[in-house]
Amino acid sequence: MAAVVRKIISTAKAPTPLGSYSQAVLVDRTMYIAGQVGLDPSSGKLVPGGVKEEAKQAFKNLGEILKAAGCDFSNVVKTTVLLADMKDFNDMNEVYGQIFKSNFPARVSFQVAALPIVSVTYKNES
Repeated sequence: MAAVVRKIISTAKAPTPLGSYSQAVLVDRTMYIAGQVGLDPSSGKLVPGGVKEEAKQAFKNLGEILKAAGCDFSNVVKTTVLLADMKDFNDMNEVYGQIFKSNFPARVSFQVAALPIVSVTYKNES
């Protein structure tokens, strides 16, 4: 089996990971981006203003990571949205619609009771 080429993607224009993970990992021609929240990368604090402002900042962070890999939102094929409360869905969706205007990626949205959520994609070497 051929070796998988992995490249770590990182930018100072998005929040520094708070744990032992990368902002993104490029594997061949597919990139896996770690979940982003509305943290301001310069202060490390959640932006004020509620769900809309947090969503705007999260997408800004994602955009910077995409840019660091030579991509943009037109390259996105799937998103996962985690909300503390589904009552915030419409506010998040309004911001989402400002980012994705056509050729929409597949999307799944969940209400989660507590964060962080751990999601792992792995390659079985056997």
